[in-house]
Amino acid sequence: MKAWFEITLWKRVMLGLVLGLLVGLLLYYPAGEWTGNSAAVANFADTWLKPFGDGFVRLIKMLVVPLIFTTLVAGVTAMGDPKKLGSLGGKAIALYLGTTFIAVSIGLLMGTIFQPGNGVEILADTSSQSAVSDRISAASAADASIADKLLAIIPTNPAEALAAQDVLGIIFFAIIFGVGCLMAKEKAKPVQSMIESAAEVMMKVTVMVMELAPFGVFFLMSWVMATKGLAILANLGLLTIGLYLACIVHIVLVYGLGIVKGMLGLPFMRFFGGIRDAQAVAYSTASSAGTLPVTIENVSENLGIKKSVAASVLPVGATVNMDGTAIYLGMVALFAAQALGIDMTPAMYLSVALGATLTSIGAAAIPSAGLLLASAVLSSIGVSEEQSLLIIAMIFPFDRLLDMMRTMTNVTGDAAVASAVAKWEGELDEDVFRHEATR
Repeated sequence: MKAWFEITLWKRVMLGLVLGLLVGLLLYYPAGEWTGNSAAVANFADTWLKPFGDGFVRLIKMLVVPLIFTTLVAGVTAMGDPKKLGSLGGKAIALYLGTTFIAVSIGLLMGTIFQPGNGVEILADTSSQSAVSDRISAASAADASIADKLLAIIPTNPAEALAAQDVLGIIFFAIIFGVGCLMAKEKAKPVQSMIESAAEVMMKVTVMVMELAPFGVFFLMSWVMATKGLAILANLGLLTIGLYLACIVHIVLVYGLGIVKGMLGLPFMRFFGGIRDAQAVAYSTASSAGTLPVTIENVSENLGIKKSVAASVLPVGATVNMDGTAIYLGMVALFAAQALGIDMTPAMYLSVALGATLTSIGAAAIPSAGLLLASAVLSSIGVSEEQSLLIIAMIFPFDRLLDMMRTMTNVTGDAAVASAVAKWEGELDEDVFRHEATR
């Protein structure tokens, strides 16, 4: 057992992925398709493999509400001074939200181009196909009024929003609650301390759940391969290619040419050279929080950003700036829509873009956090709870590979926004920024 835990988690996850792939393919082909027992194999997979995978997915979804609320409130209160929300913090958050909306738009574009969900068969609810159609129609009707959609973000009863897992309502209340804590100053210290402690506890609980990821991936991968065969790999391959391409486009065009070169007039190749260590750590660990010390060091030593700015902007970015996650959520929504035959209307696209932008804010800076929030965006286009679990179960075995690129995108965005805020606040040494990176 000790030897097992000495292996890094991502390696254990990959081991579960490979073993699950082999077991699933053995069930699908030699035991099923080649011998005419496909129905029996599918029944076996649904009975003995899928429940274990579903249990792991449910453990993940269990974390969504407390994780979003505690980490987001803790992120807002970490600003320390309410005045920062109006100057340094306000500029950073405005840039974070702006780039996130652009990111999810790029993700939706790539999802439309690559069509990763086409040909994927997702069973409807066990009730009837008409029930699914009714939900889709209802979702489309609800999306007809964008004003109503925006107003629905404001919860009339925060407790009800928490109980109903209304993620956008929870995010709105968490931000307002965090701002209230800052405004209350010393009187809010006990509440802040409790929330910060709760956020730390939820991080530890998440780590505990993620220790089960190798087994969850094994059972999910075995079930997917045993019921879908190799055909599903083509769809997931398109999803992966689309996500990587979307992230690269966003990094180069929005961060490099848009912010660093266009808005700041600084050499964007120097920017990428200065943060290459942070990008490498982000890609390998898939954790924005774990990369934070390296990011702060890179931007301070190589880009000339004063540590006072780096220490204020980057931790907020690790909570708020989730552009890679927003891209991912948009693409997963289109994957589900294409698999279920949902015709996306312009209002539904806008709903997904807005939902992914706001929902990604609540993503914790830990591996696979984006997948925790996928169901919230899927529900906005009429995907049922059962179908949402199926979509997540199909994608999760490959999520590590996707999450690595998402995290690298997030960390790059953190550094770009920190550069912009530092220059606007007069806290950027441009001589250092323009010099060849030494670290």
